[in-house]
This record gives sequence, structure tokens and C-alpha cells, in this order.
Amino acid sequence: MNLSQLKNSLVVSCQPVPGSPMDKRDIIVAMAGAAVAAGAGGLRIEGADNVRAVTALIKNVPVIGIVKRDLDDSPVRITPYLHDVHALIEAGAAVIAFDGTNRQRPVAVAELLAATHAAGRLAMADCSTLEDGLACMALGCDLIGSTLSGYTEQTAGLPDDGPDLELVRQLSAAGALVVAEGRIRTAADAAAALSAGAHCVTVGSAITRIEHITEWFISAMNHAVKPD
Repeated sequence: MNLSQLKNSLVVSCQPVPGSPMDKRDIIVAMAGAAVAAGAGGLRIEGADNVRAVTALIKNVPVIGIVKRDLDDSPVRITPYLHDVHALIEAGAAVIAFDGTNRQRPVAVAELLAATHAAGRLAMADCSTLEDGLACMALGCDLIGSTLSGYTEQTAGLPDDGPDLELVRQLSAAGALVVAEGRIRTAADAAAALSAGAHCVTVGSAITRIEHITEWFISAMNHAVKPD
């Protein structure tokens, strides 16, 4: 895969709410197919089996693969283990994304990166701060995501109503190929991320999580209702 394939593109994250009525493999594949039919330039898919099902049917856009785990001894959730990396590679992911933050973790970022590159795949580091991104760039990660801004202890105080465009600007200015990701809920947010220097933009909940979208509408409507 050539990184230019993702330039200025929309990556659609097809990750249903776990345990929801939409959390079925055939629905994930259908969402991915619909996104590509509409012009998405990439897909972000969780779980090796889901990646395998999507890549079996969709050949013309790259899949960014991740595995999510809830660990007892680490806050790291995204692709924490080497066997996760290998499973995603075997399943056909073109890009392997993993947590790139400086937190207690079972496997060092450098080891996850080495395994990814050894298989000829691209590596994306999901980061929360400029320092995370610079460290992952220095190691040789191909793409730097703003994915975890607002989702780590260090960044927990950030506003939760929009993307961290300042982080996108800082990473882009430092020379990173930035995947803007996280709290991008409108087309205007996505356009603003590109204007801030993003290489591409990933959108998940606002496209593929019906529960979240419904809650946003209901919340806005409730605020508009005048008390009797």
C-alpha cells in the first residue's frame, strides 16, 4: 500500500457498539461495503475475524486493523500484544494501528512497530499528545493518529464536543502524516481537520454507531423542549 492512497480521504471506522443489535459480522461487512461505495478511501476495523471478512470482499481500499482489549494491568486497549499484530497481518490488514502512548503496557511500541514492518505492513500509532506523536515518529511509525486525545488520564480534561484540532496542527507542523480521529461528528469537523493539516480523517460513531447518533439527536431535542 502507498500512503498517498489515504491522502485527503475519509476513513470510516466500522465498529458497532459492543453487544448492540448491530454488532454482527455481516453488518460490519455491509457497513464497510456501503462506506466504500460512497467513496470512503479507507476502513478501520476491529478484530482479526472482522478484518478477514471485510478484506475478503473489499479489495480496493486499505483496511486499518486493530484489536481492542480491556487489560487488568494496563490502560492500553488498542492492539496491545504481538499476537494481535500477527493476527491482523494474517487477516489482511494493510495498516496495523496500536496504542502509541507513553503508559504502562505489556509490549513496547518499538516491538509492535518492528513486527508490523517485518511483515511489510504500515504502522499507525494512536496517540494522545504531541509528545506521544513525536516519540512514535522518531521510532518510524508511518501514520500518527490523534485518536486518544481526551481518552487518557493526561488528556481527560479536554472538551468532549469536538476533535483536537490543535494536536492535529502540532503533529502536522512537526512533519507527521496525521490521521485525525476522535470526536469528529460533522462534515464540518472533518473538513476542519483537513484544513488543520491532517493527511486523512477517520470518522466512526457519527457514521456507524446508530445508538450514539440517536442519543445526540435526543439530547439536542430535549434541550429545546420548554418546560410546561
